[in-house]
Amino acid sequence: MYPFTYTKVSDTREALDAGRRGGRYIAGGTTLVDLMRETVEHPGTLVDISSLPLGEITVTERGGLRIGALATMTETAANRKVRATYPAIAQALELSASAQLRNMATIGGNIMQRTRCTYFRDVTADCNKREPGSGCAAREGYHRTHAILGTSDACVATHPSDAAVALAALEATVQLLGPDGRRSIPIADFLLQPDSSPGREQALREGELITSVEIPAYPRPLKSGYLKVRDRQSYEFALTSAAVALHVRGGVIREAKVAAGGVGTVPWKLPAVEEALVGERPSDRLWARAAESAADGARPLAHNRFKVELLKRTVERQLRIVGDLT
Repeated sequence: MYPFTYTKVSDTREALDAGRRGGRYIAGGTTLVDLMRETVEHPGTLVDISSLPLGEITVTERGGLRIGALATMTETAANRKVRATYPAIAQALELSASAQLRNMATIGGNIMQRTRCTYFRDVTADCNKREPGSGCAAREGYHRTHAILGTSDACVATHPSDAAVALAALEATVQLLGPDGRRSIPIADFLLQPDSSPGREQALREGELITSVEIPAYPRPLKSGYLKVRDRQSYEFALTSAAVALHVRGGVIREAKVAAGGVGTVPWKLPAVEEALVGERPSDRLWARAAESAADGARPLAHNRFKVELLKRTVERQLRIVGDLT
């Protein structure tokens, strides 16, 4: 591990000052500390923000939900408001990591976490995300768990967060505070596809801090859920996953929100699936027809072609599960 300095801040102004000077924010540390141990990352200064008052979970003025960036995964999954209004978020969190990690990891850190690509974490391997211009060892190496959507010649690594998939489906916004003030950005724009610059993963400006994630209000009843397919049931990242939310009134789907995980370089929104659902009556035939478009635009490699059909089946199954709740 490289040498670094550590400072703990007690208010947001202190945090922003330290961030503006190049400090890296840390709270639970469940990702960054690992990457420092593996010498993948070596920040000069760590800024501990765990004492900031950013852990509250509240209902917004418009009836949506605001989850503080420092709320832990465990606290968020157990929160009655989250479970009652957006169970897909609670389910995604409960299917993530181990209980010990969920007790430490925060919502802000969860959506900021970096890929679990083995080549990224192996400092002897070529990785454009870690060292721009060095190449992508995964493209020619073993890439069974890698992305089929949103890839580029520079990178095929998946985004690992389950919670971010549910948040993407529900079109959450990330609330930021920086030296220039506050701003809000849709999570779909906050998490960046690799293109030619895979090392830049979030649309953060220098010194900016995530303060909360906000989910908009939706018409009720809204039924939602999260399905994760993985190689084993314990502490494993997704091969594919699907977050689905449906608003059905009068026997007709009035609103549909669908996103996939484990298959994209970012949590992957599925607008074609959503469009196929809205205005239709729930049925097994509808679920199958809508899911056929889930892998549109996929660019699989030799070892992960199976993900195309697995994604379709995962989305179809989760549509049926949530549809049965309506």
